[in-house]
Amino acid sequence: MAMIKGQTVILYDKQQTGTDPIGNPVYSETAEEIADVLVVPVSSEESIQDTNLYGVSTVYWLFIPKGDAHEWRHKRVSFFNANWQTVGEPIQYIEENVPLRWNKKVRVAHYE
Repeated sequence: MAMIKGQTVILYDKQQTGTDPIGNPVYSETAEEIADVLVVPVSSEESIQDTNLYGVSTVYWLFIPKGDAHEWRHKRVSFFNANWQTVGEPIQYIEENVPLRWNKKVRVAHYE
């Protein structure tokens, strides 16, 4: 029986570093590799529902390993040589009630 393996994704975190001459915020991004993330395609029904709800077509679910404390709401991530944007609220389950290594999930849409 084969073991389920996650992959490494890059999570980008934006920090405000100042303002431009007309007062708009200026940000810098830091990248952090997150290991053992499962990447699973969303169903076509979920993608249609997300298009109606959020205005974007989601493509994948990311299942986040237990113990991860990163903020996944409204973040840019990279995997499969492409950039993605997390959509909606991350869903977190009670760690002790989940038999596998992942207890949080978030949807992503293609980011251009």
